[in-house]
Amino acid sequence: MEWHLKSFNELTTEELYKILKARVDVFVVEQACPYPEIDNHDQASYHLYLEDKQEIVAYSRLIPEKNIYDQASIGRVLVSDKYRGQGFAKELMEKSIHIITNQWKVEEIKIHGQEYLRNFYGSLGFKEISEVYLEDNIPHVDMILTKNMAK
Repeated sequence: MEWHLKSFNELTTEELYKILKARVDVFVVEQACPYPEIDNHDQASYHLYLEDKQEIVAYSRLIPEKNIYDQASIGRVLVSDKYRGQGFAKELMEKSIHIITNQWKVEEIKIHGQEYLRNFYGSLGFKEISEVYLEDNIPHVDMILTKNMAK
């Protein structure tokens, strides 16, 4: 298994296809939620993914500040169904947070997470900043992580 971090322009067409397929498989098909998965934020983002035998295991989209939010953001967080329950989600989020806070030197990360994952994100240091609300008929909550940059 190998981790990759690439800007949109660094992705090959094959890599982009695999990423978009994994996202559609989880967020549109598995969650039975027809919504515009391709949203014009991929081009400004970095794409962190773990690959095993040419298959996406885990993926997150790292979005720089002043794109979706004033803060940097982590979105489209997924672990493919056959790899769940093996700790990949935590590893993915820890790597995502590390890249944003240590490489990008950004202090705040905002996420727009599905409500059922609030305890998971909370265990990583995210604090809720909104009430639960419906988006695409799925309960969501906004959360913020503020890192101390003086480490």
